[in-house]
Amino acid sequence: MLRILFVCTGNTCRSPLAEGLLRMRVHEEGLAAEVRSAGVSAMTGGPISRNSQQLLHEAGFTESISSLAIGEADVKWADLILTMTTGHKRSVIGRFPYAVEKTYTLKEYVEDDARILGAIEEREQLLADIQLKQALSQTISAEERSRLHMLENAMPDYDISDPYGGSLADYRDTAEEINRSLDKLVKKIQE
Repeated sequence: MLRILFVCTGNTCRSPLAEGLLRMRVHEEGLAAEVRSAGVSAMTGGPISRNSQQLLHEAGFTESISSLAIGEADVKWADLILTMTTGHKRSVIGRFPYAVEKTYTLKEYVEDDARILGAIEEREQLLADIQLKQALSQTISAEERSRLHMLENAMPDYDISDPYGGSLADYRDTAEEINRSLDKLVKKIQE
């Protein structure tokens, strides 16, 4: 069984939406997955936002979700950690470095454009080469710096918009953004 942990800031808006929406799909489609959510700056036991709760209710999700501060037990429990932003990803990896191999932004993990995937792979390899050169006090060429800059500028934005403090319409937009990624995630799980 695949254990997925969604992560955002306060675990009140985005990650509970992702958790509830995916849990419904897991149940409906009989997927072998367990889903939870947490926040990098959350208070355990607090309510999720009213708008997130309303959208989950409208979607047919009847269970209760409370906020959870991410902890070591949650990270160890998860086979896959999917964050809502690159900042959340950095925070998780910074606090739990051993989780680097299983932590992605949701949009990054479901990326299916071969051109972008190739650019990501090239960027990762180039970054590793540059870091090795830096560790060995070797010179990094202008071509390497230029290529890295070009690759980084070509990367799509993997952050999911934050509806916190916004209207129900803002939350609906975020839920749609999450749902598009969940469509891809479900397909990936089923492969």
